[in-house]
Amino acid sequence: MEARLNPMGHQVPMKALKHIIAAGKVLEESTLPRATQELVKIRASQINGCSGCLDMHLKEAAAAGETLIRLNLVAAWREATVYTDAERAALELAEQGTRIADAAGGVSDEAWADAAKYYDEEQLSALVIGIAIINTFNRLNVITQQPAGHYVVGQY
Repeated sequence: MEARLNPMGHQVPMKALKHIIAAGKVLEESTLPRATQELVKIRASQINGCSGCLDMHLKEAAAAGETLIRLNLVAAWREATVYTDAERAALELAEQGTRIADAAGGVSDEAWADAAKYYDEEQLSALVIGIAIINTFNRLNVITQQPAGHYVVGQY
């Protein structure tokens, strides 16, 4: 597959992407667990069909020590017994936040309350921002048909 466009090869998208990447880096400083951040990115990328982000975040999660079984079961997290209740709440919030157009009310009060049981306001804010950022990258990559498979851990 060949990309339709190389956003990094043009001045305006390059400038915009620098800011989005920087915003994502800030989340690494948050107290939201790294594993949760990566699981959420993987799940949103699965839903959106973003192979580039899946390539990146599966490799980053594995390099950070995530187990193969947990990575392989993200799409079936509801039935899998390998996730904590907090991770399940984050994955539900990520799914509903990614599928906003599929639900008339957006993210349900129940999903929000469940996440709020496990994460403080700073962590919830990081979770919401992380969901928004990964959805931005997913859309950019899917629209421009960015190929996957060549990501190297730490590349960005």
